[in-house]
Amino acid sequence: MTSLKRIYTVTGLVLLIIILGITAFTTWYTVDESDQAVILTFGKVEEGITEPGLHFKLPWPIQSVEKLSKETFSLQFGYEDKDGKTKDFPEETKMITGDENIVMADLVVQWKITNPEKYLYNSSNPKEILHDATSASLRSIIGNSKIDDALTSGKAKIEADVRDLLTSLIDKYDIGISVLAVKLQDVELPNAEVRKAFTDVTDARETANTKKNEAQKYLNQKMNEANGEKDALISRAQGEKAARLERARGDVAVFNKLYAEYKNNPEITRERLVIETLEQVLPNAEIYIMNDDGNTMKYFPIRPLEKEESKPKAEGSENNE
Repeated sequence: MTSLKRIYTVTGLVLLIIILGITAFTTWYTVDESDQAVILTFGKVEEGITEPGLHFKLPWPIQSVEKLSKETFSLQFGYEDKDGKTKDFPEETKMITGDENIVMADLVVQWKITNPEKYLYNSSNPKEILHDATSASLRSIIGNSKIDDALTSGKAKIEADVRDLLTSLIDKYDIGISVLAVKLQDVELPNAEVRKAFTDVTDARETANTKKNEAQKYLNQKMNEANGEKDALISRAQGEKAARLERARGDVAVFNKLYAEYKNNPEITRERLVIETLEQVLPNAEIYIMNDDGNTMKYFPIRPLEKEESKPKAEGSENNE
């Protein structure tokens, strides 16, 4: 009896020590800055813990703790980088565009856990759901896009559309995940011959665009030159118009003055006009004043007299010297 009692005593002490040890080691836990925790009471979620540091709870098995990372994860769709090596999964990346061409497309999805309770208990494998939703979203958007957009300038729009569709699907599945970014890695044609043919078409299109741009540039240059010449002609014509108007106004003013003089002395004005006209028409002609009395014609040589008068003046200036 004594030995049996001792066995019971020792067993009880061992159990008590075990219980105290479990209680001591399971009533506290720590949360790192990069972690978030969920408290479970008999398997039911009570609260989420996001503050880093030391925390306390009821001992196991009453309460337990599930810790999840707060960091950003990357889902690599269509390939896998591991130990510096890249492994491709062509069956995942092969899809058909809206204009019935086959392309190979892979991408990276940046995501993080924003609701630990839903992440843990709303689905059995949230990562697999995210992978399948990514595949569905990418195939849907590629299937509504043209091959030119997928291979060239339309990648940014495809990325944005995939992100919007993927976000709506994840919100509908309600698995506690938030999609942060979607980035297309490679979009290419399935074999070298098709890629070369597409490259040739692309190069031809770029050459055609270059020629169009050069032609447009030449057209703009010629149009600018033509517009400049037009403006110059218009400016010269306006200047000529203004000059002729001023000359016309001057002629009118002169005519009006002559007409006023003519009204006062018609004969004198007429002779004056005749003489001035002759001087303008025949600037080097000799002018004589003649008188015809019926028998003989007499004239008075003005030019010779002017010459005779000029000679004595010239001689007098020489003698003075």
